Amino acid sequence: MASRNFVLGYHGCEEEVAERILSGGETLRPSDKPYDWLGHGAYFWEDSPKRALKWAEDRGLTRPFALGAVIELGNCVDLDQAEALEQVRAAYDGLQILKIELPKNKGTDLKARYLDCMVIEYLHRLRAQEGRHPSFDTIRGFFIEGEPLYANAGFRKLDHVQICVRNDRCIRGFFRVRKP
Repeated sequence: MASRNFVLGYHGCEEEVAERILSGGETLRPSDKPYDWLGHGAYFWEDSPKRALKWAEDRGLTRPFALGAVIELGNCVDLDQAEALEQVRAAYDGLQILKIELPKNKGTDLKARYLDCMVIEYLHRLRAQEGRHPSFDTIRGFFIEGEPLYANAGFRKLDHVQICVRNDRCIRGFFRVRKP
């Protein structure tokens, strides 16, 4: 479903972790928190090293770092495409049929996306149960976040595009970001 093949992504982390990854001694550990809005995987800010670094700084990391990556989107659930949104909606409808209690998204800007995570993970499970291959490698979505950019704005100060990489083979390489 991806409209382009490669993107540059930036991951906020401790400098020590980034150095181990850059040296080939370690790989990124995927996140599997129940509130990860794009489901489970390694998260990147598309085309925004500054945003990745800010995220690391906001977490109070000792030596915040923006690690660059070349990402091949592969079989991507690209949430700016109508087909992908239809698939996500169908997964939500499937969860409702199960008659289970669904979690709610919570917090400022709905940052804790418990429901969205469950829906995305269910989308992956449906695909696997149906024997559809290849499975989804990445999920890409636009996240609206922060205060309005100006009075009556539809834009927010922290809006960004994020990529969740589920298949680590889609990370073609890591790189060090030049300091301005």
